[in-house]
Amino acid sequence: MQLFLNATSPYVRLARIILLEKDLVDDVTLRWCDPWADDKALLEVNPAGRIPALVTDEGTTLSESMLIAVYLDSVSASSPMIPQARLANVLHLAGLGQNLMDVAFTTVIARKHYGAEIDHSELGRRRQRAMQRIVEQLDSELYESQLASSITLGEIACAVALDYLAFRLPEVRWKEAYPQLKAWHAAVIARDSFQQTAFV
Repeated sequence: MQLFLNATSPYVRLARIILLEKDLVDDVTLRWCDPWADDKALLEVNPAGRIPALVTDEGTTLSESMLIAVYLDSVSASSPMIPQARLANVLHLAGLGQNLMDVAFTTVIARKHYGAEIDHSELGRRRQRAMQRIVEQLDSELYESQLASSITLGEIACAVALDYLAFRLPEVRWKEAYPQLKAWHAAVIARDSFQQTAFV
């Protein structure tokens, strides 16, 4: 398999963590690229020019991190990331994590292209409110004591999103505001898969 990626995308990081947790790293060639430069090889496998993009052994291309995660979970027999017995809860958390990634990533990209004043637009204010609501909800739902030795897609998505928030939007200061969530997050990112894929 081939995975097209860069080092700062939260979506890529989610896929890489799944690879590590599922012991699939040796089965995948990493294709580092710049999606903003219309990388030719990336565009050939994903015309949207977005990462991550996974090319399977059969030559099928998969895009969107959550869909890639579902596929990778299905091709390895190791501990399932989407256990059927907890399906609704895992997908619920995955959705919250995905939404937090989306509003944070869109904020970063909007600032890059239009300046920080874009935060004061109607859409910018809406993103800021969404970030605060999601973090508050995660604080009410996630407890360090709930963590098991195995990890789910939902927990991975939430932890990656929170880490991205701390990395790119430190002014949100969610760790100071939510010590319980900070403790949960610290326990998750201590895992080797998170340490190996830390944002740089």
